[in-house]
Amino acid sequence: MPSPADPADVARITLKPRKALPFFSRHPWVFAGALQSESKRVAAGDEVIVQDDIGRFVARGIYNPNSNIAIRLYSWNETESLDEAFWSRRLDDAIALRRNLFPNFDTSLACRLVFSEADGLSGLTVDRYGDWLLIQLTSLALASRKETLMKLLQEKLQPRGIWLRTEKGIRDAEGLELADGLVCGEPPPRPLIIVENGVQFALDVAEGQKTGFFLDQRDNRRRVADFVRGQRVLDVCCYTGGFSLNCLVNGGAREVVAVDMSESALALAQSNAERNGVGDRLRTIRRDCFKALEELGAAGETFDTVILDPPKLARNRQGIDAALRGYYSLNRSAMKILNPGGTLVTCSCSGHVSSDLFVDMLAQAALHENRRLQILESRGAAADHPTAISCLETDYLKCYICRAV
Repeated sequence: MPSPADPADVARITLKPRKALPFFSRHPWVFAGALQSESKRVAAGDEVIVQDDIGRFVARGIYNPNSNIAIRLYSWNETESLDEAFWSRRLDDAIALRRNLFPNFDTSLACRLVFSEADGLSGLTVDRYGDWLLIQLTSLALASRKETLMKLLQEKLQPRGIWLRTEKGIRDAEGLELADGLVCGEPPPRPLIIVENGVQFALDVAEGQKTGFFLDQRDNRRRVADFVRGQRVLDVCCYTGGFSLNCLVNGGAREVVAVDMSESALALAQSNAERNGVGDRLRTIRRDCFKALEELGAAGETFDTVILDPPKLARNRQGIDAALRGYYSLNRSAMKILNPGGTLVTCSCSGHVSSDLFVDMLAQAALHENRRLQILESRGAAADHPTAISCLETDYLKCYICRAV
């Protein structure tokens, strides 16, 4: 429901005193506690103009009284309406970046086409898997413009199909009712085949985690493979074998032991190993990651490289301390079974856990295991998951490649 370009026709929401600075600096989330008043009644999904307490224009955004993020900001141009032409320009810009990053934009490519706030489209994620698009709508602001966005994506990319994936907790967070399913075109095949770093992967994009694969770790998976030739590797929280297969195919690892709780993910990991001719060097274990590390240590097993890539452990600021305890336990247990001079690859996708907190946790875990830990590389997400300098929450992924003496 786009609003007219004339600012006089758009409701104005005034911020409380001393609350406007982050939004002048283009942070896109206005929390409910920052709002003071509105010029006229506004409903969920309405376009609004945000102004500071003395009436200065700040930005245009979309209102949602059902969310703690009461307004998501999209434009800092007072006369720029959030209409179809605006969304078209934003999508064009996001797609242009990916075409530049991936010159061979063929049907075997999997990449992130739109990364929410990082692409100026707060609440929209679009992943491309060959001829299919997998989308997530995590804001009422853009879910209320779903028809427009889907039409634009079809026109610009001509996918064979668009499939909607929903995120856990979205109903409570945004007051938004969504269900997984086909938006248009053909449903994606199950499995769907992509190629990453020369490795073939069969994915279940309809029911797998997130949109079917963790594309943000693409470059990290390839880099870790450079450390493992001839080694015995443990891949904890392996999902469908991203790190495992890169280590076996590109790295020449002698053996990979892959651990995950999901039976279906492990089945795909084994199938992917066989698809790439390395099935005899992959062993899978279905177990909780904490218990698996404990049991491997009790059995006296050791590894030359241990990879820890757990799911998000902190979903909000209140969960930071518990998350750090979890990371601490995982990393201590990993160091117990890591050979002297071995490589520890430890990751966190919890945006609320800062790099400083994570490194401090690592230092404490190494100290208590009497290991000297050297950080060889500090890495983040692949370039198709850029960081918005005005929204550092988009800088969420941490991947440390360490040597444990």
